[in-house]
Amino acid sequence: MNNLLELNCNQLTEYLEKFGHKPYRAKQLMRWIYQSGVGDFNQMTDVAKSFRQTLNENACVSIPKITLDHISKDGTRKWLLDVGENNGIETVFIPEANRGTLCISSQVGCALECTFCSTGRQGLNRNLSSGEIIGQLWLANKMLRKKGEYKGSSGNNRIISNVVMMGMGEPLSNYKNVLQSLEMMLDDRIYGLSRRRVTLSTSGLVPSIDRLREDCPVALAISLHAPNDLLRNKLVPINRRYPLKDLLASCQRYLEKAPRDFITFEYVMLKGINDSIEQAKALVQLVKDTPCKFNLIPFNPFLNSGYKCSERKVILEFKKVLTDADIITTIRKTRGDDIDAACGQLAGQVQDKTKITQNIKLIKT
Repeated sequence: MNNLLELNCNQLTEYLEKFGHKPYRAKQLMRWIYQSGVGDFNQMTDVAKSFRQTLNENACVSIPKITLDHISKDGTRKWLLDVGENNGIETVFIPEANRGTLCISSQVGCALECTFCSTGRQGLNRNLSSGEIIGQLWLANKMLRKKGEYKGSSGNNRIISNVVMMGMGEPLSNYKNVLQSLEMMLDDRIYGLSRRRVTLSTSGLVPSIDRLREDCPVALAISLHAPNDLLRNKLVPINRRYPLKDLLASCQRYLEKAPRDFITFEYVMLKGINDSIEQAKALVQLVKDTPCKFNLIPFNPFLNSGYKCSERKVILEFKKVLTDADIITTIRKTRGDDIDAACGQLAGQVQDKTKITQNIKLIKT
């Protein structure tokens, strides 16, 4: 059975042509699947009976099954989704007054081993397919509409107005499937999201940043977390391959085609590690040639992380150094931490194939 969520509009048209159906059938089908959120072909009332029969015999709309559904006291909602072989991924919806943001996973686990990230401690099992990625958006839309608990943001009837590729995994390590998913999010025949409302966050895979600039330049966020290579090599090990000089150069190239005129730098605040005034001043010098804004992220604890969050006073002093240098800087409001849905806490269930978890255990013993 072919999962239709794996097919973009052109691919779906070609697929249906094999059964003798004309291109308008693809548009009709996509309207039912994505605009109406219907995955049961028998419920597609204006679709010819013979066409429904063809679909029932050859295709399906398959999404990950919900294992857990948690709602935080602040309204944040987290789903644990079963993707087979005892693996689970997490998807998070964050409602706000003027927008609704869905945080989507791209891999089962992650191989990059960022030391402050819960997902990175679990290792990597596999990449998600494009259907499993877009399926998170499809499922979230369906679940949020179900009880009518959420309304579209002001001036926008979409419950999910923004999508961030900031869940489990490094999106650019799963380039092909992430690219197709991004293109489907932007396609007016599917979800029709603006490039400005879709953000991809990466630890800094420079060649793939350059590819994304040409293929599908959405808003870009960089997991920076350190003002120099020495510290970033420890916190974000991929920096050993793509050091800060190369990363910042790729950011400047990306801005040539980006939907926004700045790069967002994410910076987790770790007590006594990367939060000094001197390090803030070093950041100012580091990014002086790169139009950007900073998002300071209070560290969200997880078991055996070895880190503590910077004190509020320290974070505010750190922010002041950046804002005094005319860099727009925000402090991310912690959302969903009571259900482990906050930044850096997503873990899911991962059958590690990279031996990362095994190596961590050996180090501890």
